Amino acid sequence: MALFRNTLKKLLSSSEAAIINLPCLHTRKCNYVNVYMKWKKDSYYDSIPHILYSPFLKPITSLTNIISQYPNACIPVSAVSKRGLELDVPVKVARFLRLYPSIFEEFVGPQYNHPWFRLTPQALALHEEERAVYCDRKKDIWMRLKKLILMSRGRVLPLRVIQGLRWYLGLPESSIDEGFDSDLGFELVEMEDGEKGLGVVSDERVLSVMEMNAMEKGTRDDEEGSIEAIEFPLYPSKGLRLKRKIENWIDEFQKAPYVSPYEDSSNLDPTSDASEKRVVSVLHELLSIFVEHSAERKKLLCLRKFLGLPQKFYKAFERHPHIFYLSLRNKTCTAILKQAYNQNSGIEVHPLLSVRKKYVKLMKESEVILKNRRMKTRGVHHEDVGLDLHLDCVERETQN
Repeated sequence: MALFRNTLKKLLSSSEAAIINLPCLHTRKCNYVNVYMKWKKDSYYDSIPHILYSPFLKPITSLTNIISQYPNACIPVSAVSKRGLELDVPVKVARFLRLYPSIFEEFVGPQYNHPWFRLTPQALALHEEERAVYCDRKKDIWMRLKKLILMSRGRVLPLRVIQGLRWYLGLPESSIDEGFDSDLGFELVEMEDGEKGLGVVSDERVLSVMEMNAMEKGTRDDEEGSIEAIEFPLYPSKGLRLKRKIENWIDEFQKAPYVSPYEDSSNLDPTSDASEKRVVSVLHELLSIFVEHSAERKKLLCLRKFLGLPQKFYKAFERHPHIFYLSLRNKTCTAILKQAYNQNSGIEVHPLLSVRKKYVKLMKESEVILKNRRMKTRGVHHEDVGLDLHLDCVERETQN
């Protein structure tokens, strides 16, 4: 009996040792929480006019620039009818021009009764105002491109990438390799794969928006570094409720060390909260320097390898709904920086934003003009007739 007891003890002790040494029990603990967060609609961010109209405003400004270069700011429709894909026009160019009579005025040409278009006085004046902004605030506008390049690895970006982000950065429509401001330290470089790039030769220290705001509030010392962890300002949407474990993770995330988007982050553990905070800091700074403080999420994918971001960095927009908002209007996903659209945000307004807002005002005037034309044609007079927004017209034209 005693022999049986001793044998049983040995078997139990060996079994316990085997269980303790199982590989599955030696997993590394990590604060990172990768869970699905339900998207919550927020009408405030969905209805920001210059963001809502942005996909249509971009081709409008491109067409305005083209028409303004012709004598008397007039062109036959044939001059741009085949450039729709190049100019991101969502429908036929002639149809698109007719959607905005407050910007493009149609008339019969001097020969063959072909349709011609000219800029209205309001559009021409607004175009001149835009040119004046490019002239007066040239350094400010190109400084934003410089910040983007300073965030990239090797401080260089391909010209094709910059070209694709031109609208968001507010750069003029001249060629990048000819129009850049060399006084800010830009230089053309030949990249490893043979394509041309734009680099920055500078050793100056650049502070992010978050760092500058922290210095103003006294939570960061520029000489000694961070006194305490820099926390992102949070703006919860009404009705948005997060699970308790997610809220706890956000609290821990805010306490993680802040890594500037302009600093080397190659030594960070990709599974740590510090690495996640660096991703958020890059996206936060990126949207801060954009004209509308927003961008189509898919348009940012080209920056992944150049900014040292992880494979699915775009998931950060979903994991941080108090910092970013994803708008699903216009059949696309647009990432919006919430801080830029709240009072005392500490984010500088882009010099071109006021011009784009005036363009949007003209676009809304076009809706009224088209509505009055339809009512006059149908002989209908009713005060409660709703507007057919140009967005709906474009969607119907696209479907057809």
